[in-house]
Amino acid sequence: MKLAAILPTALAVGVTALPVEKRGTAGFTAIAARSGSPIHLLPINAAGSGLYVGGSPSTFCPSDIVDPCPPGNETVFANAANLYVEVPGGQALFVKASGAVSYTSPHSISMPSGSQQGPFEWYKGSPTGTFTTTSFGANGFMACPDYSTNTTAWQVFAAIQNATVPTGNVADCLGFDALTTEYSGNFPAWEYV
Repeated sequence: MKLAAILPTALAVGVTALPVEKRGTAGFTAIAARSGSPIHLLPINAAGSGLYVGGSPSTFCPSDIVDPCPPGNETVFANAANLYVEVPGGQALFVKASGAVSYTSPHSISMPSGSQQGPFEWYKGSPTGTFTTTSFGANGFMACPDYSTNTTAWQVFAAIQNATVPTGNVADCLGFDALTTEYSGNFPAWEYV
């Protein structure tokens, strides 16, 4: 049966659209834990197509289309392999061949050649859980400084010895545990950019 044939009947009997659910049930925020280091207890944020320890998330919302826009002031992960976003199609996490942890552009599933979609794992805990990866044989994450920028944020990489890091020296990076807290609120961002 064609939609055009049943639409007038549905309208006549008062069928209404169901509300869109905006609450998550399997999301989390994450912080870096490495005692005695400059990254200890800093949030892990999505910005510039990568993950960073410290700094702020970089988000966008088409306010002429979306009303109200999500606040965009924190990074939330949906399950272990995606960002929790409102944009249709979502945004998936992956690890580039360089070892950098990244995420797909909005409306795209495209990833650079040689990238791996994890695996990423989220272990729920109370009061905190953990988030990790074994991509390219990694044993978790490491945060790497980029002294060429004016930012205090450290870029997140899979903890692998042959990573191509900003300083060129993996010894400059700090391994860390990603501690998580469950999140069950509304979408935190339309999309991360």
